[in-house]
Amino acid sequence: MSGVGPTRVRQRPEVRRAMIVDAARAVIAQRGVGATGLRDIAAAADVSVGTVTYHFGSVAEILNEVVVLETERFYGAIVAAVDAEPDPIAGIRMLVEPLFGDTEQVREHWRIWSDYWTAVVRRPEVAAEYAERIRVWEACLVRVVRRGVDAGHFRTEESAEVVALKLAAYSDGVATQIAQGVPDLTNAVALRWMWTFLAHELGVPAARIGGTADAPL
Repeated sequence: MSGVGPTRVRQRPEVRRAMIVDAARAVIAQRGVGATGLRDIAAAADVSVGTVTYHFGSVAEILNEVVVLETERFYGAIVAAVDAEPDPIAGIRMLVEPLFGDTEQVREHWRIWSDYWTAVVRRPEVAAEYAERIRVWEACLVRVVRRGVDAGHFRTEESAEVVALKLAAYSDGVATQIAQGVPDLTNAVALRWMWTFLAHELGVPAARIGGTADAPL
């Protein structure tokens, strides 16, 4: 046997790129994008910094791809299930409840999104470029609201697009407040707020749309 160490298998460029994005997601979720550098991402992906910069020009560019990956992982199965759900009220619940689950996956999800929206403030063109790939939750909500209106379940003076945008903005803001540790703001409280908001917007009792008995809000 020679003294030469094992030879690394050479990965295809698209595979290596995906590995870098996956590693970056883990680092950004743990540290935040502000504390993440190219060297950190390279170390997590077990590649050289040169390999990272061959595929990406900056951490901000990597963050764009991380958000696309996060969107596919977090929302992909949810959106598919909601689109297949004939009951629009059940579909609304299926879309909203996962946003406020008390799990590390959900906490990481919101940390990534918070970093992303902060980055978008500095580069608004990024949001436009990636809008169709990352706003899948909002687009699904539009479809559900339209189905509910067409079936007579929902009564709203706003368009489905406006309702979805309002709820996306509201849930983003509330989730950010939870992440900041605002006293007494729990995931359960946040969900009750979401049901109250949707009840007002869609003309459906909060207890019904939330799938619970009436409870003090």
